[in-house]
Amino acid sequence: MRRMAGSGEWRCAADDLPPGRTLTLRLACRGRAVDGFVVNHGGVVRAWINRCPHVGTPLDLWPNDFYAEDGRALVCSTHGALFDPVTGACVAGPCAGDALVPLPVRREAGSLVVRCPA
Repeated sequence: MRRMAGSGEWRCAADDLPPGRTLTLRLACRGRAVDGFVVNHGGVVRAWINRCPHVGTPLDLWPNDFYAEDGRALVCSTHGALFDPVTGACVAGPCAGDALVPLPVRREAGSLVVRCPA
């Protein structure tokens, strides 16, 4: 079950996100919608705002398509920039030195919970 709550929280069953997969999400943060995504990279779960730091476009051209072909990095569909899926750091492309904006994520009783950034 996935849901967006007015409290700025998104939840899904942890089993809905196996390693190598991503899920998109939308949060209601301080009166505005924030699009993001959750990634499970080798068992490490992270969440990011879905915005390339280079020009602010969403990373996924096709819905929920964030991984590069080799599955080792996240890719921006606009410019081909590559991001480390665990740290969010831009490792190649026009945004070198920048990083994705993280969203707080935690495991809670078999669920993943993502909240608005501080």
